[in-house]
Amino acid sequence: MPDFHRVLDLATELPGVEQSESWGTPSLKVGGRMFLRRHEDPELVAVKVAPDERAALTAERPDVFLVTPHYERYSYMLVKTAALADDELRELITEAWRMTAPKRLLRSLDETRAT
Repeated sequence: MPDFHRVLDLATELPGVEQSESWGTPSLKVGGRMFLRRHEDPELVAVKVAPDERAALTAERPDVFLVTPHYERYSYMLVKTAALADDELRELITEAWRMTAPKRLLRSLDETRAT
């Protein structure tokens, strides 16, 4: 669980992030929709990702980014978070959040970052 605390710290920098539980493990939602959850293996998180990005990441670093048969049908992949620097992990979490967040929260984040 220690590395999931790092995930939580980075994710809660984003507006509207809610902590929840999904399939018996901690998860993160925005607008009531999940974008990330801790996997049953505590070294992994399942994170929402665009299909083309998932293909690129799993091909480039298959020891860090994984897709099990279960996740092949979904826009998620498994990530060994301990293998990522904070900036890489923040970018991954932010992109998952962006794919899920309501438009008003997207605008809010973009306006905050523009100032």
